[in-house]
Amino acid sequence: MFGIGGGELFVIIAVVLMLFGSDKIPDIARGLAKGMAQIKNATNDIKHEITKSVEESGVVEDIKESVKIDELKKSVGYDELRDSMKMDHFNPLADVQNEIEKTQEDIENMTGPIKRMK
Repeated sequence: MFGIGGGELFVIIAVVLMLFGSDKIPDIARGLAKGMAQIKNATNDIKHEITKSVEESGVVEDIKESVKIDELKKSVGYDELRDSMKMDHFNPLADVQNEIEKTQEDIENMTGPIKRMK
């Protein structure tokens, strides 16, 4: 955790206990937890405000209109590339299953006469 080993963590805990005493540590932990919660809430508020201002300004719609995704897909050849990437003929699970079935048939062919002899 944070690059701190077990021995180092033990020393840190011992120093904290000596400095603050066992009666103050719960209060310090509560204060740290409240501070962390406030920081988390503040960052969430900032994210919300940024998202809200971007939506209100219409920047995303302007970018979508200026980029023209359909024309970009055509110029890059996205549809052809997507179709060429469809590998219906490549099914590794079917290949493995076929190999297993062949091996089972080979084993049955080899052991068939042995079974009959018993």
